[in-house]
Amino acid sequence: QVQLVESGGGLVQPGGSLRLSCVASGSTFKFYNMGWYRQAPGKQRELVADITNARITSYADSVKGRFTISRDNAKNTVYLQMNDLKPEDTAVYYCNSAPARLGYWGQGTQVTVSS
Repeated sequence: QVQLVESGGGLVQPGGSLRLSCVASGSTFKFYNMGWYRQAPGKQRELVADITNARITSYADSVKGRFTISRDNAKNTVYLQMNDLKPEDTAVYYCNSAPARLGYWGQGTQVTVSS
């Protein structure tokens, strides 16, 4: 069983940046494709970025060019660098495998973009 702990969220003004981190337990992290997901109030959870175990990345159109996903297998950590944040990026952000596994959801980290 993998446990995932997200951190790094907060309140930021439009145009600002945040870096999210997700630390995974267990020794099999490096074999997983990983993703960052978000859920805004009243909306379904969506995948915003994912990275394979070979570090191939892909992004939702809404964040392409602004967000960067990366991973450090030595630290069992996946990151999401978010630049030029917009109010519509406000959501709870979660990491999970890609595709997501039901039992892996953590508490998430809140990102609020507001002036």
